[in-house]
Amino acid sequence: MSTALTDCVAPRDLWRALGITLALFALAWVVDREVYQRVSLPTVYDKDWGRLLRIVGFLPTWIALAVGIALAEGTEREARPRARRRGWLLFWGAAGSGIAAELLKLTLRRERPGPHDGVHVFRDVAERTFSSAGLALPSSHTMVAFGGAAMLARLYPRAHWVGYILAAGCGISRVLHRAHFLSDVVLAAGAGWLVAALIAKRWGSAA
Repeated sequence: MSTALTDCVAPRDLWRALGITLALFALAWVVDREVYQRVSLPTVYDKDWGRLLRIVGFLPTWIALAVGIALAEGTEREARPRARRRGWLLFWGAAGSGIAAELLKLTLRRERPGPHDGVHVFRDVAERTFSSAGLALPSSHTMVAFGGAAMLARLYPRAHWVGYILAAGCGISRVLHRAHFLSDVVLAAGAGWLVAALIAKRWGSAA
């Protein structure tokens, strides 16, 4: 159990995931405008299930879950260090993905689809250089959701589908709300998985 997280993160898995992410991102890029124009549900966040999916991409949701894991698994004194490590891993899976999303936004600089009627528009580097407001590539909500879900799946493999279904729903809800292009979400999903995998590979040996 102690090496389960690192055993399943081989370099070839990381490269394969990166390749798949870039391929799917390229395909999504081609259909972005059509999806934006044809697929929408503006009231998605007026519904309970829509709000649930959105908060899966909200970092405090993962902080609360990480604290719960640390407390629940650390009821016995000898189990507390391992429980804390698992809580920290889950936290950084989501938080690290959120930080990476902001850095990628500032690097890629593609704006949200709404103000440009679904056309890809990139902000000049000289314009609000260090502000990610209005930038959308990748989707921060989706990246946080997939970073947390991927780490949760590594910590609790039998329940892997729960986190991934919710994370995918979070990404879909962002497209339905027209807050993001499909490619924003696709890149975020793959990048979030990669961030969690790298964190697990580096710091997961004792979890």
